[in-house]
Order: sequence, then C-alpha cells, then structure tokens
Amino acid sequence: MSSGKILVAQGGGPTAVINQSLVGVALEARRFQNVQRIYGARHGVRGIVDENFVDLTQETSHNLEAVARTPASALGSTRDKPDLAYCQEIFKVLKAHEIEHFFYIGGNDSSDTVRIVSEEARKAGYPLRSIHIPKTIDNDLVGNDHTPGFPSAARFVAQAFAGANLDNAALPGVYVGVVMGRHAGFLTAASALGKKFPDDGPHLIYVPERVFDIPKFLADVKIMYARHGRCVIAVSEGIHDASGQPIITQLAKDVEKDAHGNVQLSGTGALADLLCEEIKAKLGIKRVRGDTFGYLQRSFIGCVSDVDQREAREVGEKAVQFAMWGKVDGSVAIKRTGFYSADYELLPLEAVAGKTRTMEDEFIAPSGTDVTDAFRLYLRPLLGSDMPDAFRLRYNPVAKVLRP
Repeated sequence: MSSGKILVAQGGGPTAVINQSLVGVALEARRFQNVQRIYGARHGVRGIVDENFVDLTQETSHNLEAVARTPASALGSTRDKPDLAYCQEIFKVLKAHEIEHFFYIGGNDSSDTVRIVSEEARKAGYPLRSIHIPKTIDNDLVGNDHTPGFPSAARFVAQAFAGANLDNAALPGVYVGVVMGRHAGFLTAASALGKKFPDDGPHLIYVPERVFDIPKFLADVKIMYARHGRCVIAVSEGIHDASGQPIITQLAKDVEKDAHGNVQLSGTGALADLLCEEIKAKLGIKRVRGDTFGYLQRSFIGCVSDVDQREAREVGEKAVQFAMWGKVDGSVAIKRTGFYSADYELLPLEAVAGKTRTMEDEFIAPSGTDVTDAFRLYLRPLLGSDMPDAFRLRYNPVAKVLRP
C-alpha cells in the first residue's frame, strides 16, 4: 500500500525566496488525496542521513505563508557535497521511512544529489519519485532562463551599486564592490542595472567569463578616473588570469580555503582590499574604498523581487504536479515566453546535474568591462516592480562676482 509520505529539503546557500519553493511544495501537496504526510529535513541532506525530520503536515497555512515571505532557508541548509556512498545512505533513510516523493531545493550540487538518489532507487526497484527544484543566486543552472533567488539578489546588487554611485559622485574617488560568482558573472553584471545617466557607475564591470589582467585593469581605472574624476567598479569574486588562476592568489600572501578545498574568494573581504591597494600604489589615487557584498546579497530582507517570489512559489508547485502526474524524475526549469512571462518544464536530471552555466557572449560587451543591451533587456523584467530611482539637480549656474 502507498505510504503517502513526501520529503522536502533545502540545500546550498540560502536566498530571499527559497522558502516560497518550500511552501509551494507543502501547500500544493495538500491538494492531493494520496499525500498523508509532508516531512521536511533539517539542514538538507545532512538532516536526511541523521533522520532529523519535522512534520510540515501540522503547520498552519497562515504560518507557512508567513514563512514563505521570509528570506533564508527555514529548514536550514548544508554545504555537504554527497558522493555515491553518501547518496546511498540518503536512499536507505528514504526507504526506511517509506518516502515516496523526494523534493530537493538547490543548485548544481543538489541536482546531482537528486540524480544519484534517483538512480539508486531505480536499481533497487523502489518506487521513489525524485524532483530537483532550482535555486541559486549565481543563476548558473543549465537549461533555465534564470533561477529562483537570482532576481532578488540581482535587485540588491543593482540597488547597492546605484547607492554606491551616488556616494561616489558626492565624494569622488575609486570604489570597488566585490560580488559573489565563482564561475558565472550574472550577479556582478546586474550592477549595470543601477545606472541611470551615461556617466553613472559602475564604470567598469569584471566577470569570470573574461580573463582579468592586473595591468589592463589598472589602465582601465586610470582612463575612467581621468574621464569622470571618479570610478565605480564591480568585480566578480571569481576573476582569474589567462591560466585560470584566481586573482586573489596572485595578490594575497596567504589564501584561505573552504571545507571542500576551494580557494576562499570573497568571504574575507581580501580581494576588495587587495585591488584597492593596487590602485593606491600603482595609480597614486588616495581616496579608494572597497566592499565585499558577501552574505548580504543572498537574503536581504528588505529587497525582494515580486517576480522572483512568484516564480519561486510556482517551481515548488510545479514540482509536486510533475511528481504526482508524471512518471519520470527530473529537474524543474524556468522557460521565458514573450516579454515577460514564464513557463515550466521538467528536464532530465542528467541534463542539469553537475553542470554550470556561464554568461552568454551576447551579454558581455566587446570591451569585456561592461554588459550589452541584450543583458539589460534580459534582466530588467526579473527585478520586479517598484525599483527605486535616483535623480539629479540640474545645476543652473549663478554668475560669479569675486572670481568671474
């Protein structure tokens, strides 16, 4: 007999709208009579292996809706990257609890986890339906026009640079803002949407899809500083040289690594500080400041795209529908239709799992330090409604008396 149990979990970095997907799963599942229990795993796959479950069936609809509007991962997340043995343990727990539907909300690594668990269930002849629900502020899942979490983070980046530009215009100097993005520059490129006037910053944008050359970088800054009397710069944490070596490893004496052996790119603020020191030392500009956006861009509570909220809810709802009405496992993908609307389809897990999307060439300007109008048209509808706007005084001059 059917157990009627489903399990949902969240993995990887939190976002401003990941809970919309969680609640989309929970509320949509309640519409199906064959669903008896909706479990949530605490802290992603680690919670599954540890059998750390909560019963979401007992949550009120009102509280679920309140949680949906709250950023970050309500169930908690994990940075565990499961290998085959780990996924086999996941499957053992799912089987022991008679879970029939497994929903995992996450990015690249999460999609690969779902793929392996799906394969293990198939080998064992166990009737498990496994669905990956997309989530990543990096926007680097293949097969998707964009991913939930990215539009809200992009909205934050655009607004942050709009504000930094105003500050920099009032007190001219050089400003460097380092944005998340190890391999894909979508989020850093979003800084361009904060520009209103032709001389607004960011004046230079550097993404991982293009080689970063320190002498060329300094020459670019010198040109922009001479042209505008100031310079605002957006930099991806993943900028690298022609050999693929991260720039931070060339500038820093000591380089930190995370639990998986990856070079710590922006979490310490080192890259922004080091680039600022290069500008001061080599160009002789005194007023140089840098920031690392870090976690702020992921779950900033006051900056959420309504488009992102809606779509994050819908990918959760569609995941349940695909699972209940379909006969295959897969990864939910957002597809753009018209200008602007979204549709959803289920992609094979192997088409998404473990793969990384990077910015298309058509989105990056020939200079390599700006974006194209194609990117602006791509991103603008995703940022949502009521984007803040900035204005200028017209500076009508008054004739001088003492110094004509």
